[in-house]
Amino acid sequence: MRFLLFSALSVLFLSSCEESAQAPVAPIEEPKPPELRLIQSSYNDLPGWGSDDYTEIVTPMVRSCERILKRSGEERFGPLEQAGTYAAWQAGCRDFAKVATGTSADIKAFIERTFTPYQILADDNPGGLFTGYYEATLKGSTTKSEQYAHPLYKRPDDLVMVDLGQFRDHLKGERIAGRVIGGNLKPYESREEIVAGNWPHNDQVLVWVDSAVDAFFLQIQGSGRIMMDDGTMMRVGYAGQNGHPYYAVGRELIKMGALTKETVSMQSIEQWLEDNPEQADEIMNTNQSYVFFQELDGEGPLGGENVALTPRRSLAIDRSLLPYGLPLWVDIAPPMDGEQSLQRLMIAQDTGGAIRGPVRGDVFWGYGELAETIAGHMKSSGRYWALLPKSLKTDSAGGLNKE
Repeated sequence: MRFLLFSALSVLFLSSCEESAQAPVAPIEEPKPPELRLIQSSYNDLPGWGSDDYTEIVTPMVRSCERILKRSGEERFGPLEQAGTYAAWQAGCRDFAKVATGTSADIKAFIERTFTPYQILADDNPGGLFTGYYEATLKGSTTKSEQYAHPLYKRPDDLVMVDLGQFRDHLKGERIAGRVIGGNLKPYESREEIVAGNWPHNDQVLVWVDSAVDAFFLQIQGSGRIMMDDGTMMRVGYAGQNGHPYYAVGRELIKMGALTKETVSMQSIEQWLEDNPEQADEIMNTNQSYVFFQELDGEGPLGGENVALTPRRSLAIDRSLLPYGLPLWVDIAPPMDGEQSLQRLMIAQDTGGAIRGPVRGDVFWGYGELAETIAGHMKSSGRYWALLPKSLKTDSAGGLNKE
């Protein structure tokens, strides 16, 4: 569903030619990304374990299990080597179906006898950033007019999206996109070019909306509800992306002094764009990523796992490091004043361009004003534990670390 999740976080300056001629310039080394480590834990180590309502995990778990049971048992369970193959997870899914209608205590007991918790660390650091996202609401029409003048485009037929992990194991979770020209894959048009109409598919409009800023944030959220001018509702979701990297416009506003790290939030960014229409396009176009949409039927919104998301139980993760369908126990500081800490079981069911790193998550808050408010303000510290099937042997599961 959502390709890009909102985050306020996300220049190398070259020396002059004269300076370069006087002295050799040492090559700039990219900082090494932190390594994901797993440390075996016990349920007593999990903050708040036992206080959750475990019946609330049934819906997202069943949705993920429906996908898991369709895969080959011999296939690796995503990029996390220690997660083994689908066979171990399929056995757990079949057993879970027997307790899914039980009490919270029944489900808790099932989890404890089926899974072992492993704390996830970035190198030696257990802490990371957790943000939030929601299902946006816009006003729209199937007909272009002075009021409804901003298009949401369908996925064009010539867009080619490539999962690089299918070609190289070390690129698991990495994707590019483009257009084939003369037998070669070439970069697709940028957001700036698409919005300006400088591309070949201006006729591929799914729906027209009344706000360029709302359309921009819909692309960040990745899904939403369009309240149509005829009184109906259209649910839209992610259908593709132009392949350009995501760039957080909040970072740009901080750089230019319009906002600070303390004041940046989805709401403050949106307000600034609304208050400064003469600069809004320029700022939005610093994020060259562009998302295409499709109309969704039935339950939604859909996450990257291609299952419907569950508010407060679905988590977006770095797909290059963690697999979809992974149960995670989270311990996250309050997302905003008046809210409680999140100590609960969640399922990894989505991803996003801003979600990068071993300890990094984006909580799906659902639909409505409260969900929008919490998601827009959430910049919380937290940590989490992966729950891996006990049937995985230490030696065959990638050498799980124990302490």
